[in-house]
Amino acid sequence: MILGVIADDFTGATDVASMLVRAGLRTVQVIGVPDGPAPEADAVVVALKSRTNPAQEAVRDSLAALEWLQAGDARQFYFKYCSTFDSTAEGNIGPVTEALMQALDTDFTIACPAFPENGRTLFRGHLFVGDQLLSDSGMRQHPLTPMTDANLVNVLQAQVQDRVGLVHYDTVAQGAGAIGERFAQLRGEGVRFAVVDAISNDDLRAIAAACVDLPLLTAGSGVALGLPEVYAAQGWVTPDASAAELPSVGGCAAVLSGSCSQATNGQVQHWIDAGWPALRIDPRELAAGRPVAEQALAWAAAQSEPVLVYATSRPADVQAIQAELGVERAGQLVEQCLAQIAHGLVENGVRRLVVAGGETSGAVVQVLGVSQLRIGATIDPGVPWTQVEGRPLLLALKSGNFGTVDFFSKALQQVP
Repeated sequence: MILGVIADDFTGATDVASMLVRAGLRTVQVIGVPDGPAPEADAVVVALKSRTNPAQEAVRDSLAALEWLQAGDARQFYFKYCSTFDSTAEGNIGPVTEALMQALDTDFTIACPAFPENGRTLFRGHLFVGDQLLSDSGMRQHPLTPMTDANLVNVLQAQVQDRVGLVHYDTVAQGAGAIGERFAQLRGEGVRFAVVDAISNDDLRAIAAACVDLPLLTAGSGVALGLPEVYAAQGWVTPDASAAELPSVGGCAAVLSGSCSQATNGQVQHWIDAGWPALRIDPRELAAGRPVAEQALAWAAAQSEPVLVYATSRPADVQAIQAELGVERAGQLVEQCLAQIAHGLVENGVRRLVVAGGETSGAVVQVLGVSQLRIGATIDPGVPWTQVEGRPLLLALKSGNFGTVDFFSKALQQVP
């Protein structure tokens, strides 16, 4: 193993894995921290569900993942979080980073959630989502991790004990050598965390090259794009052109959506407007104890085309439901219902399943008993098809904010 990745949610794990496979690294994703030996691969991604857990739990799980990856002799480690830096004032990005640094006995790392292909860019330390500052985007209204400050130096500084610095774009544009010099300058000033600007894939490649000697990187999936080239230059790996190949499977197809992001709302509406079968899950019906999952499965079985079952709603509707049922209860009801539906769909012959939303994806892979995924070709930046190890079942686990408006139908058309 060359690279060991610790991802703070399930869709984020497939996101970073897709970047590595795309550049030719044989990549395997495991669900949770395994007990046995690491699989044979150039990169192994441990998918945790720690993004919104209490900070102490997130630190505990991340350290367990690190210990397992260290036992697999990984050369470098990568803490992967969302390209919108999803976190609260208490964490979990800062506390997990500090714990990993201490365990690896390193005094310096980077923070770079930039993913330009999906419109996430960093300039002067400020994170943009498309043409908007993070704080002006839909993330401002996220039900669990509302992001109201686009200045990531400020955001990260609130979560860590030591100083946070910045590598300006002016430096990044000069290449890996200049970035490395800036790292050395910041370290000399006692800075332990460097937010690094990036607005293009070339910037990400330069950052990856400058980080070759760092034990730990923390980033979104973007920086991973440049790592295979760096590893090949070091003679550590030979990129494999067939790394993304997956077998074909038969069976039916379906889409489940629990995300309430702007992107997923648009994708759900596009599916409905195209006239495809769609059924909405109402959390109030779940709270009343009605057999919503059973009814959804009966409805799906009567359809002759791929179906969409969704709980996706507009922010105002989400807030109203949360006010009525409570934030945690509303989320759990939806996750449990969609997971139950996923289990029933697979039992009834679905072999290609698209899942939208990190929390929903986590619930689905757990109920399906998934422990390991092979990573396939990219559907849209950050979202690949994956195969459940040892089973004829393909999953596309999509972060809520990712994908073009026609993502659902595109995914089913591109299936191996």
